[in-house]
Amino acid sequence: MRILACRLDNDGDVLVTGPAVRALAASGTVDVLASPAGAAAARLLPGVGDVLVFDPPWSGFSPAPVDPAAVGRLVAQVHAGGYDEAVVFTSFHQSPLPLALLLRMAGVPRTAASSVDYPGSLLDVRHRREEGPERHEVEAALDLVRAAGHDLPAGDDGRLRVQAPASAGVDLPERFVVVHPGASVPARAPLPGQAAGFVEALRRSGRHVVVTGGPAERDLTAAVAGDGALDLGGRTDLAGLAAVLAAADAVVVGNTGPAHLAAAVGTPVVSLFSPVVPAARWAPYGVPHVLLGDQDVVCAGSRARDCPVPGHPCLASVGPDRVVAAVDALTRELLEVTP
Repeated sequence: MRILACRLDNDGDVLVTGPAVRALAASGTVDVLASPAGAAAARLLPGVGDVLVFDPPWSGFSPAPVDPAAVGRLVAQVHAGGYDEAVVFTSFHQSPLPLALLLRMAGVPRTAASSVDYPGSLLDVRHRREEGPERHEVEAALDLVRAAGHDLPAGDDGRLRVQAPASAGVDLPERFVVVHPGASVPARAPLPGQAAGFVEALRRSGRHVVVTGGPAERDLTAAVAGDGALDLGGRTDLAGLAAVLAAADAVVVGNTGPAHLAAAVGTPVVSLFSPVVPAARWAPYGVPHVLLGDQDVVCAGSRARDCPVPGHPCLASVGPDRVVAAVDALTRELLEVTP
């Protein structure tokens, strides 16, 4: 059986779909259809053959324009893949129906998705997500594949996993904590000066600190790292970042993709969680973690991209001492202070 697993979102969204993808892989050969923002994560998932890439005009914060030629190429590519089944994974607020229509046009004979909206003839398996915010996105994706007749193989614990390289290709301290100050959604990141305070407090507590970030975050990581932490901003791709996180004692990060990447390599997480999305759905999954941040501010559940409340109170209330205490609680041992 050839199966196409579809997740047209960011890296973190793709990573939390990983256990469901492994469940599909127990039934057959699995390719993944991902957006450009999630393709790197899709390539790290165990059980994945090929990764198809499509930039959907109905998803993302800066969606692509409608391009009939690009749509035509996707339909042709999926048709050529000869898939027996497709499963469309979405977050609770998204509709799978635009993609389900294209899959029908591509001749996929069986399509499954979770849908609140009436799907007409677009879905063969219309799954209904459980009501309430308490179901984690990992579990919701597994619910969908089980409704479609697939399940994890015996011995698979359902946690996040990636195929990370053994080495990040950069020199690292023997023991260290990662601080990842950025986020693709600004409302989910700590303030830069606040993150710099976390770094300094962790160093004073006797820990080596490594600051990570993407190529567009080099100025941010340099400011947060200061003179005493190792700045890896822009120096690793996603696979390299996975290797760095796997070697860390703990990771301090907002509710963004690297938090799920840390969980996928089994590293404890201090989650600076902005409640613009529910923690019950998006907290680090399957690893020890401490969740910090005021979950009852007025923007809770708003899915805001930029903080709508002056001063960013949900995270600004988290002081450096609380972060150090959370790291201590997760690791239970101190490192030697950097000379």
